[in-house]
Amino acid sequence: MIRVFGYFVSGINLILGLLEAALFYGSFYLGAHARFGWSFPEDTAGCNVCITGAIFAVIMSLSVTSMGLYQRSIHEREAGLVVRLGFAFAIGTALLTLLFYLFPSVTMGRGVLALALIFAFVGVVVLRMIFTHIAGSESQKRRVLVLGAGVNAQRIQELTQTGRNLGFFVVGYLPLPRSQRLIGDNKMLSYTESLLELAITHSVDEIVVAADDRRRKLPVGELLDCKMSGFVVLDLLMFFEKEFALVKIDLLNPSWIFFSQGGFRLGVTGLYGKRLLDLLLSVLLLVLASPIMVIVAIASLIESRGRDPIFYHQIRIGQNGMPFRLHKFRSMSVDAEADGRARWASKNDTRITRLGAILRRTRLDELPQLFNVLKGQMSLVGPRPERPEFVEQLTTAIPYYAERHRVKPGVTGWAQLLYPYGSDEEDAKRKLEYDLYYVKHAGVVLDLIILLQTVEVVLLGKGAR
Repeated sequence: MIRVFGYFVSGINLILGLLEAALFYGSFYLGAHARFGWSFPEDTAGCNVCITGAIFAVIMSLSVTSMGLYQRSIHEREAGLVVRLGFAFAIGTALLTLLFYLFPSVTMGRGVLALALIFAFVGVVVLRMIFTHIAGSESQKRRVLVLGAGVNAQRIQELTQTGRNLGFFVVGYLPLPRSQRLIGDNKMLSYTESLLELAITHSVDEIVVAADDRRRKLPVGELLDCKMSGFVVLDLLMFFEKEFALVKIDLLNPSWIFFSQGGFRLGVTGLYGKRLLDLLLSVLLLVLASPIMVIVAIASLIESRGRDPIFYHQIRIGQNGMPFRLHKFRSMSVDAEADGRARWASKNDTRITRLGAILRRTRLDELPQLFNVLKGQMSLVGPRPERPEFVEQLTTAIPYYAERHRVKPGVTGWAQLLYPYGSDEEDAKRKLEYDLYYVKHAGVVLDLIILLQTVEVVLLGKGAR
C-alpha cells in the first residue's frame, strides 16, 4: 500500500493504472499508423499526435476508473471484467466523440479512433490476464507477521479464510506470554529466536500488533529493534484502515483518534476546493440532467394521474447535527408511512411504486438533491444523511455514530461504493466504518475518485432498493 494525498492506495493497482495509461497512449499511436501508415498525410500535419494521444489516454483511464476497475477489493471472473470494460469503453467513446466534435482541431478522424479503441480493448484484456496471474500469486503479496494469537489475531485469520483476494499473506502468528491462544498450532510461530530474527527469517514486510491487552505484555524493546531495522510496524486499526479503507468500530478508542497520523483535518484550501467542486459539478449536472428530470416529472404525473406530488421532501440530519429539508423525486406511495412510524427501506419493498423502482435502480430519484448541494446543505460526496428518528436510535446504539456529522452529508459517498444498501442497525454500524474513513480523509482528491466510481454504481445498479 502507498500513501497518496493522505490516504492509502493499492500499489499494485497504481502500477496497473500506469501501465494501462501507457497502453492507451500506445494504442492511439498504433491506430494512427494503421490508418495512415508511417507517413501521416498533409491534412493531419497540423494535428499534434502527442496531445491527441494523451487526451485519449487520460479519458480512457478515467472511464476505466469510473467502472471500479482499480478498486482494491475487485475480483471477478473474466465475463464480469469484459462487461465492466465494455461499459468503460462505451463511456470513453462517448466522451471522446463529444470532445472531438467540440474541438475538431485535435481529432484525427473516426477511423483512427475506432482502430485505437479496438487495439486498446484487446490490449487491456491481455494485460489484465497477465497482470492478474503475476500480481495475484502469493509471491507478490506482502508478508505479514501477526504479533498475538487471541481475539484480535483471530479477526485477521477469519479474513484470510473468506476467500477474498487479499493483498497480504500471513506468515504466522506469534503468541504473547500469559495471553489466550485461539489460533491453530499449524499457524503458530515459536519464540525460539527474537522478533527481529523471526522477521528476517520469514522475509516479513510488516508486523501487525494484534494484542488483546497491551499493558505490560508487548515486547517493546523487540518491536523497537524491528522498527529501527526498517520493518513496518502497525497496530490493528491502522492495518484494517490500510487494507480495507475503513475504520474498524470494534477496535476504535478516543486515544487512537487523538494521536492518529494524518486525517481529520480538511483545512481552508481543502474546504473551499471541495465547495468549488460541489458548485461547478452540481450546476453542470443540473444542466445535463434537466431533460431527464422533466421526463421523470411527466412520468410521475402520468403514473399518479396528477393526484400525487412529484417531489418528496423529508427532514434529514446534516453537518454538526443540524436538520435540513432534503429533496427527492417521490418513489413510494404517498401513504407509505401513514401510521407515522419511520421504517428502513427493504428489499422488494411494497411501498415503492413501479416508476419508483426504476428511479431507485438508476438513482434518478436523487437528482433533486443537487439543489441541496447548491444551497450548501449537502456536498456531492459525504456520508448519506439519515432521518432524525434513525439518528437518535443509532447514536445511542453505536459508538462514534455522531462523528459522521463532522462533514456535510453527500449525494454519494465512500460507504455507498463499498457497502451494499443498509436496512438495519448492524448494516448502519458497518457503513459507519466507511463513513469514518471518509471523515478522516475527506478532500477534493478522494471526492473525485468517489464521483468517478459512482458512475459504476449508477450503471450497474449496485445496492439499489
